[in-house]
Amino acid sequence: MDRDLLKEWLIKGCEQAEISLTEIQLTRLLDYADLVLETNKTMNLTRITSMEEFAIKHFVDCLLLAKVGINFNSRGIDIGTGAGFPGVVLACYYSEAEITLLDSLAKRINFLKLVKDKLGLARVSCLHHRAEDLARDSEHRETYDWVTARAVAALPTLIEYCSPFVKLNGHFVAMKAGDIQAELSESKFAMKELGLELISVAHFSLPFEMGERSILVFHKKSHVSAEYPRKAGIPNKKPLIGLA
Repeated sequence: MDRDLLKEWLIKGCEQAEISLTEIQLTRLLDYADLVLETNKTMNLTRITSMEEFAIKHFVDCLLLAKVGINFNSRGIDIGTGAGFPGVVLACYYSEAEITLLDSLAKRINFLKLVKDKLGLARVSCLHHRAEDLARDSEHRETYDWVTARAVAALPTLIEYCSPFVKLNGHFVAMKAGDIQAELSESKFAMKELGLELISVAHFSLPFEMGERSILVFHKKSHVSAEYPRKAGIPNKKPLIGLA
């Protein structure tokens, strides 16, 4: 990894996005990138390997969450975290955040445990579970201040995965690329069924014309019925699409 080049692009990208980084935050992010790209040689973690794109499409993209008005220095969970985007990025940025990284693939969780140890992220937990199963555990059901998800599923499915983890008056924050209007229209029934209200949509252009992003913020206004989430696999095969 060309650390100096990645650092240069990350600093320039954050300046364009009006995001401030301390030296500690910057060092942690660079150390994290090193672990991702080194492990990526033997495990499929990311298709993005150029320093320019990694800095913008992974780091700046995730750091845009800092601009949507949510207090991430609290208890949160990143659903389908993959290589740790955005969960590890948030842990590097928010020192007081208590973050759970959830993924259904054991080898990715093993990698994230390595990241946690190497970066000294004491407030991070790594869990190998399917979201549909873990959401029925009383330790996790409706106990998180915020829930994030990035590039996991279509929005109706994502709502069923995530809302059961959000505490009353907490927030679900969905990261999306491209046109979101169709997904929002298809999600009206899921929002109603799972106690969510869309309160804001922030649109961003990534620096250096590397793409368009939308961050959707939902407020948890009522408890989730015991019937949700449905059994593993069903939310994806039969998403909650119907009349609101």
